[in-house]
Amino acid sequence: MMRASKMDTPSRNKWQARGFAVVIFILGFTAGILALNAYHWARAHRPAAPSDRIEQLATRLQLNADQKTKVQQIFGDTQQQLQALRKESEPRVNDIRQQTDQRLQQVLAPDQWQKFQQLRDEMRPRRGPGGNR
Repeated sequence: MMRASKMDTPSRNKWQARGFAVVIFILGFTAGILALNAYHWARAHRPAAPSDRIEQLATRLQLNADQKTKVQQIFGDTQQQLQALRKESEPRVNDIRQQTDQRLQQVLAPDQWQKFQQLRDEMRPRRGPGGNR
């Protein structure tokens, strides 16, 4: 009986090594798939750069060079106008937010208010540009 177990040990070690290699392969494959999914998800949820959007429009609408230049200028002007409007309205927006906070504080218990602030802080990065106010 002793002899049989000695003979089984090298064979068992080979199978354990093969099993270990298979597990490592599966873990690596799974990690690769998860990383690829995360990359594609992040890419899909990231807003396109303005230059990318212009290129897409130019391609899809078959814009000539003059049209493309004019479209870029229109979007550039619009962006500047919107930024100016945001800057101009920012004090009023902040006043409204402060009033909202004061009203909520009157309704919520101190522990609820604290939890609300934490939840709001956690959600801010998800709101995208302008969300960190």
